[in-house]
Amino acid sequence: MSVLITGGAGFIAPNLISRLLKRGDTVLAVDNLCRGTLSNLTEPLEHPRFAFAKVDLTDLGAYRSCLDGHTGIGPITEVWHLAANSDIPAGIADSSIDLRDTFMTTFNTLKVMAERGVRRILFASSSAIYGDLGERELTEDIGPLFPISNYGAMKLASEAAITAAVESFLESALLFRFPNVVGVPATHGVILDFILRLRDQPAFLEVLGDGTQQKAYLHVSDLVDAMLTIQARATRAKVSAFNIGSTDDGVTVRRIAEETVAVVAPQAELRFGTGNRGWVGDVPRFRYSTAKLQALGWRPSLDSMGAVRRAIREIAAQGRPR
Repeated sequence: MSVLITGGAGFIAPNLISRLLKRGDTVLAVDNLCRGTLSNLTEPLEHPRFAFAKVDLTDLGAYRSCLDGHTGIGPITEVWHLAANSDIPAGIADSSIDLRDTFMTTFNTLKVMAERGVRRILFASSSAIYGDLGERELTEDIGPLFPISNYGAMKLASEAAITAAVESFLESALLFRFPNVVGVPATHGVILDFILRLRDQPAFLEVLGDGTQQKAYLHVSDLVDAMLTIQARATRAKVSAFNIGSTDDGVTVRRIAEETVAVVAPQAELRFGTGNRGWVGDVPRFRYSTAKLQALGWRPSLDSMGAVRRAIREIAAQGRPR
């Protein structure tokens, strides 16, 4: 099987690529290297069934030329679409960022798929599509959905574009609604942010909000395992959406800050802000149902706290992203 992976040099894709190569797939990864880096792909770049291309997916002509130039991998049979803006506050400050990097990458990916007869897509969506529904349990069929960040809005718009494409040419679409994912190679996120700030100023750590924000966290290794489990075991509906996440109530930002300080700068003072939102568009708490995924027989190997602790150690050892 020949697979196209967008956002291929970022955080999640390198972990997925390793699994796909192990199962025998041929992989073409594309990325604009805005946040991703080739150092994240050191192992795959040595593999005979892997190819990488730097391309701006919002440039449709460049996207087409890229695929035309990599016909040697064989006809692409499915697309794992992971490319998106990962900086939610940046998208709040400038909504064109998410329009371009989150939605238009989806729009153009669907266009080149239609042109080349590729009929299966696996899409990295997000819990951000649900918005802030308070204590309501977030199941895949809940609605209406009112995202409170541009990132969430463009992920939801991408889901809509994909479901419309199913009606016209796609055979199947799997929509993976990601939780807060941690691990390496880290390119963004609260743990990386804390570590970098402590490295620059080890005397104290300023935390956005009062630290009571509480969310479930999933290690990237469990995320990849969940996606592959869904692909293998889910019923062959034309469109299926799955919440992916841990099965516990999560971890507070205060606890993450304390655990990070303990590893990186034990003498650092914690300084908290006010209010329970870290930034505009941040959902302070949510209850995320993974019952649909659990019905496939999947469980995470780590709970939220275990995922956070492992990720802190990994990211601290990783060093500063290049």
